Amino acid sequence: MSYTVKLVDFPDAPAEVIATAESRFRRELDKLLGESVEAALKAFENASESSADELSKDELALAATWAKAYETAKTAGFRALGEADEAYFEIRLD
Repeated sequence: MSYTVKLVDFPDAPAEVIATAESRFRRELDKLLGESVEAALKAFENASESSADELSKDELALAATWAKAYETAKTAGFRALGEADEAYFEIRLD
């Protein structure tokens, strides 16, 4: 499993602050999903582009797991950063 995390649209933050936030986000995501990060992300993307009746119950459950894990990881990543309405973490599979 290889992926990268990038904090997007967080203006005027020093590089080390951004790197720390990205690291916290990734650690939390890895803790919550383990080896399932790639599968969960793909299930979420698939669910976003399909209707519920086109997906299996397992795919829907995995997509929901991704959504919950992402929100938890986002909270960890933004800890001590303050507010940035437009900012988000982008995940790219390598």
